[in-house]
Amino acid sequence: MNIAIKSMDNAKKGTASLPKQFDEPLRKEIIKKAVLALQSSARQPYGADPEAGKKVSAKLSRRRRDYKGSYGIGISRVPRKIMSRRGTRMNWVGALAPGTVGGRRAHPPKAGKVWEKKMNKKENRLAIRSAMGAVMRAEIVSARGHKIPEGYPFLVDSSFESIDKTADVKRVLAVLGFKDELVRAERVTPRTGRANTRGRAHKKTTGILVIVSKESPVMKALSNVPGADCVAVHALNAELLAPGTHPGRITLFTDSAVKRVAAEGLFTNNKKSVVLAKASVKSAVDSIVARALAQSETMKPAAKKVNKA
Repeated sequence: MNIAIKSMDNAKKGTASLPKQFDEPLRKEIIKKAVLALQSSARQPYGADPEAGKKVSAKLSRRRRDYKGSYGIGISRVPRKIMSRRGTRMNWVGALAPGTVGGRRAHPPKAGKVWEKKMNKKENRLAIRSAMGAVMRAEIVSARGHKIPEGYPFLVDSSFESIDKTADVKRVLAVLGFKDELVRAERVTPRTGRANTRGRAHKKTTGILVIVSKESPVMKALSNVPGADCVAVHALNAELLAPGTHPGRITLFTDSAVKRVAAEGLFTNNKKSVVLAKASVKSAVDSIVARALAQSETMKPAAKKVNKA
């Protein structure tokens, strides 16, 4: 499949042939499985205190002639605590058992429960390839609700990756025809109910996804654009391409990103792509560690000079 390459002023610069990864047919069920697996790994475990509802003494004897016992009273064998007494007559109230006021829950959520869902590596790569093919089909992207520009899909010149200001990247996207999409992504819908107190008072609209070849300045510039995401091509996943398990997110690839997909065989099952992917991840981690070490060195207090007599 041949696709146009456009410069930042929306002029046609040439054409490129998309690699075979974009030819994968649409598999909605595989994409959904991959997205749910990613979301499950990000889920925070939760659970009740193991001692909840048990922090009370509700030991009550059922034996004959035991003081404070319930033998011969004609009551059910529910755990009870003594609230008061009159002579040898005790006044009880149910406690500890499920169904009693302040008692434990029968089956509370356990903090040790594993929420993460596993997915085969080859199946995950298939999901990414299928989602990549979906973003290149205008009818699927339009049906998802995006405002696609004329001539979509197309690639943008690699010089786009050097933009380092939010105002500049918004201007370039508007020139490329994404102005209506940027306006659509600014829409914020208020949520009702308990969401206000739990950090999700508003629902934000998902906008454009920009895919670059490597870590570049445009990633920081796009971080302040509502609804937009920017990611290096080797870190692409199914959730970015199909948010909410729905394939067909409006996506803009740079020319160099597509070249890297073809050269390294990303998201395929051959050995070369797996080795290169691991190497790219390792280099990214090494660079982060190096930056952290350099920053820690600059923050160290200067050593005091000691004058020797």
